[in-house]
Amino acid sequence: MLVKRQPICAWYRFDDIPAPLLYDVLRFRQAIFVVEQASPYEDLDGKDQAAEHLVVRIDGALAGYLRLIPENGRTRIGRVAVVPACRGHGLARRMMETAFARHPGATVAISAQAYLAPFYATLGFTAVSSEYDDTGVPHIDMVRATGP
Repeated sequence: MLVKRQPICAWYRFDDIPAPLLYDVLRFRQAIFVVEQASPYEDLDGKDQAAEHLVVRIDGALAGYLRLIPENGRTRIGRVAVVPACRGHGLARRMMETAFARHPGATVAISAQAYLAPFYATLGFTAVSSEYDDTGVPHIDMVRATGP
């Protein structure tokens, strides 16, 4: 499943996610963050209910996901995930740009996996912490400030 076909993006509030889609999203996140990355962590952190969820499908199949969480006057992007077959084809960049457009002008925070910090830097993020361990995966806090 390469990103040659047009991805279909849809935003959902938690209460508007149909149960079968919610199951698919949670299974998708678990497959990537827990199984693929061998990082047993608590995915169900109580933040999904306040988040906006971006679901990306290609040919009907779930290809990407992220969530936006309002946090102290800024927006936090989390759980950014792309199916392995679509990685390296610009889908994550499209997803991030779609997220920025959702709240234009907002300061955006992210807890990035450390190896992805150079990618996030190309989107305007700057590191604001040292590298730290998050359940066995090196992470770094980054912020993208916009406006004057």
